[in-house]
Amino acid sequence: MKQEERREQTQHILLEATEELIREKGCSQTTLTDIMKRTGLSKGAIFHYVSGKDELYINVLKAKLAESNERFMNEVNKQGKEKQFEGPMNAIAHGMTKLESRDDISNQILMYLIGKSDQPGIAEIVAGFYRESTATSRNWIETGQEAGVIPKSIDAERTAELFELLSFGLRVRGLIGAKSDVFGTKEYEDFIIGILQPGEAGKGGRSR
Repeated sequence: MKQEERREQTQHILLEATEELIREKGCSQTTLTDIMKRTGLSKGAIFHYVSGKDELYINVLKAKLAESNERFMNEVNKQGKEKQFEGPMNAIAHGMTKLESRDDISNQILMYLIGKSDQPGIAEIVAGFYRESTATSRNWIETGQEAGVIPKSIDAERTAELFELLSFGLRVRGLIGAKSDVFGTKEYEDFIIGILQPGEAGKGGRSR
C-alpha cells in the first residue's frame, strides 16, 4: 500500500471510530484513550494527523460537509445538457432534517466546541469550519448560476452567508430544545428555494 493510501485509510479509521464513540458516549466523555483503544493507534500516531481531540472533532465535521458536497456534485454531474435545479437542491435538502436533531453528530460536536470557545484556538477552528461551510454554499450557488438555473443577479457570497447563519441558528435552537411551529427545516428549504428560484418555493422541494 502506498504511503498516501495508508494515510487516507488511517484518517478514515480515526474519523469512523471518533464518530462511533461520540454516538456511544457523547463528546465530553469521549477521551483520546478511548480513541486509541478503538483504533489501535498510539497517541503519537494520532498526533501525526491531528493536534488533539478537538481538531479530530472538527475533521469529523469537515468529512460530513465533504459528503454533502459529494452528493450535490453527483447530482450536478448526472445531468446532461438540460440543467435542472431540483436534483442538486434535493441533494442539499437531504441533510436539512438533521439541522434541529440533538442526536446529529455534527450538531453535538458544534455545541461541544462552541462551549469551549473561550479556550485558546478553539474559537478559531470553529470559525474556520464556518468559513468552509459558507464557501461550500457559495460554490453551490455559483454552480447553479453557471448552469443557468439560478439568476446571475443573486449575490452568491451574501446569500451563502445568510443561509449559513440560518443553518447554524437552526442547529443551536434544536440543541437547546427550543420548539417552533413557525420556521423549521421545511420552511428553511422553502426560503432557500424562494431566494434562488423566485416564485418556486412550495411547488417542488424535497422528495418525500
